[in-house]
Amino acid sequence: MISFKYKIRILLILLIGLKISAQNPKAHSHNDYEHKIPFWYALGAGAQSIEADVFLENNELFVAHNQRDISKARTFENLYLKSIEQVTELNLTPEKPIQILIDIKTDAKSTLQKIVSEIKKHPKIISQKTFSFVISGNQPKPEEFTSYPDFIKFDYQHLINLTPQQWEKVALVSLNFRHYSSWNGKGGLTEEDLPKVNNIIKEAKKFHKPIRFWAIPDSKTSWEFFANAGVDYINTDKPKECVEYISTLKSRTYKNELFSEVYTPKFLYENKNIPVKNVILLIGDGNGLSQISSSVLANKGQLTLTQLKNIGLIKTSSTDNFSTDSAAGASAFGTGKKTKNRFIGVDTEGKPIENLTEILSKKGFNTGIITTDEIVGATPSAFYAHQKDRGMEKEIADDLAKSKLTFFAAGGKSKVPDLPQFTLAQKPEEISTSRAERLAYYISDKGVPSYLKGRGNLLSDLVENGLQFLNSRKKPFFMMIEAAQIDSGGHSNNTGTIVTEGIDFDRAITKAVQFADQNPGTLIVITADHETGGFSIPHGDLKTNTVEGDFTTDDHSATLIPVFSYGPKSENFTGVYENNEIFHKILSTLKIK
Repeated sequence: MISFKYKIRILLILLIGLKISAQNPKAHSHNDYEHKIPFWYALGAGAQSIEADVFLENNELFVAHNQRDISKARTFENLYLKSIEQVTELNLTPEKPIQILIDIKTDAKSTLQKIVSEIKKHPKIISQKTFSFVISGNQPKPEEFTSYPDFIKFDYQHLINLTPQQWEKVALVSLNFRHYSSWNGKGGLTEEDLPKVNNIIKEAKKFHKPIRFWAIPDSKTSWEFFANAGVDYINTDKPKECVEYISTLKSRTYKNELFSEVYTPKFLYENKNIPVKNVILLIGDGNGLSQISSSVLANKGQLTLTQLKNIGLIKTSSTDNFSTDSAAGASAFGTGKKTKNRFIGVDTEGKPIENLTEILSKKGFNTGIITTDEIVGATPSAFYAHQKDRGMEKEIADDLAKSKLTFFAAGGKSKVPDLPQFTLAQKPEEISTSRAERLAYYISDKGVPSYLKGRGNLLSDLVENGLQFLNSRKKPFFMMIEAAQIDSGGHSNNTGTIVTEGIDFDRAITKAVQFADQNPGTLIVITADHETGGFSIPHGDLKTNTVEGDFTTDDHSATLIPVFSYGPKSENFTGVYENNEIFHKILSTLKIK
């Protein structure tokens, strides 16, 4: 037998490591006694219903799946009653109620009589209110329910109405799922089975008791269906995984109400020998293919981004890490050389490398940066700064003062010294009409709010006005535009942030594509520095613009990243290549060595 100290250790590890929120539905640890550590594992995992199959043999209650599996040490007393008493004595009683569902496999009356007598030997258990005992399997008739003590309730397995007194003794209603469907938990229920199952749930709900199905498929897809269908207890042999899934389901599911009006590009300059004059590089920080997909699905199936035809893929690993960070990723775009994570505009030895804005400034280009991050953030700083760590914000801000940038719009004013060489715009609409030699607009004193926290249409407004400002100067220009907070949604495992920031990014993309259609010679490149969150989209609803996201990490991943391009020479950006090739392809299209 596993020692009591080991059980406590397992319980505490699980309770500390698991983020359990108030959840509805609840996990039912099916065949709990088959786990290596019965009761304790389910309790620590956060299950709120724990099942034990019992056999009465030689006036002893044994816990087993089949009679042939009975072991003398595995009694109901040893595995469950003593464990509950230990939890009570150690003041480890969970705040949420736990039901012990006792599935009687032998004669109903004699076995139940023994169960009652065994529980009565533990008055501390009877007096506490957290743990309750619910009789399932072989049961007395409903008219006999009221003859049993208050601490005994029943698992009713029919849809036949009872008297009010009998319903008082019922803890939940349980039904065999296989009577209604043979679904294996993959994909969705058939068109024939779905209304049948939903109707049965509706019928069961009329009794105003929690409901449970047994014999359900044990998968995330199944858990998601039953959770959204209104089932109160979900049968599972994987209580820890199930609790983690259903307790985070609501927070991972987002019903979208922000929409990007899809613009259809004119494709006037694709595959034509038109010289590239302007380059707009748009970076969705953390915006992998699943992030893009979530925005597409939540935006009624289309984005302006998905109207573009030229698509490639980049490999993003840095020189010292399988998964790049924004500093190394943006530095690869900005300088044409891969470098170490956290390095800004320097090579692997820490030596400065000339970046796009510096190179192009010498060639007579105006240059600009727009970001929903602070201006000293990793991605924007890679286009003007040279430091060995992205955290060296003071030094990065000093590099901004020495930069050749014509224009920038970003957050983080408090982290930047006075820049007398820049005229400050007070409103986004002032940018397009400004005649300043060099112009800056601060979105915020520190961090920039997300769309969900009130940023509104600011990014697309800044893109529209910023492009007009650079274009009014009658010189070619390079503009880097970053939608920084898709990355934030990945790090915080927040589906809503990913979806809305991605759709807001598409509104900025729309402004850029419209500008390109109106200004021949404008090349647009749209990509990301990396993916964040190991994000996937297991479920959703196209009709309600709802997306359920799931995550494998709260950090970056090394998945290939899409590159979309539009305008003259955009065909040069197709294929699969390293991220630093973006730099070289941009200079090549401009015919700059």
